[in-house]
Amino acid sequence: MRPIRRGASPRPGDFSNYRDALPDLVSRLGCYCSYCERLIPVQLAVEHIQPKGLPAYQALIGRWENFLLACVNCNSTKLDKDVVLSDVLLPDRDNTFLAYLYDAGGGVQVSPRLSRSEQKLALATLTLVGLQRKGPAAADANGRLIALDRIKQRLEAWLMAEYARDKLLALRPGDAVVVEALVRLAQATGFFSVWMEVFVDDPAIRNRLVDAFAGTRESGCLDPQTSAPVQPAPNPDQLPHGGKL
Repeated sequence: MRPIRRGASPRPGDFSNYRDALPDLVSRLGCYCSYCERLIPVQLAVEHIQPKGLPAYQALIGRWENFLLACVNCNSTKLDKDVVLSDVLLPDRDNTFLAYLYDAGGGVQVSPRLSRSEQKLALATLTLVGLQRKGPAAADANGRLIALDRIKQRLEAWLMAEYARDKLLALRPGDAVVVEALVRLAQATGFFSVWMEVFVDDPAIRNRLVDAFAGTRESGCLDPQTSAPVQPAPNPDQLPHGGKL
């Protein structure tokens, strides 16, 4: 899960209509779901970390610090579940890049490298937004199966990243034009963590990816030289219950 920094609110008070925050959120974080990392060019929602549907959080409906971006799948799965900030890992305040392992089959699992208490937090977040939930099968007019769920789309992203690594870079390794094409392909594909895993042995490419996905470098969660995760998260905006990982 890509760590991000949302930064200070673009206005002095709360948003009277939370939907008005969408342009600033997209500008700072890109058109990606803050949880599953999918590229969502349209119908990306302003997501309330602590849900607006619960009376306890009514005062946070227009609060910038309570906003992330979410796809319809993550948003509908999370719905009005109570989110206790101390009990989950969140990409705007924890180094969620450390929390999960992504594989070639489209799977995402809690990292076994975490402590038992950290694994509990990571699992709570994984369950909260249903990152391993399979979507219904669908076919186009020609009977060709179309990847609609997040698992299948992560698989497709993995194959695309492998293609870029094995084909594009093999043509002209280190060539600036090829590297730029690779980075743009990653931006157009989404799934930041998948690309980072495929290029785990190439710190230069990984750092280019960190810089290419808005809000990631600003989080301070990835070393600018080695691309290695920084632990705990610096939590530069000093958000409540940040830096748990």
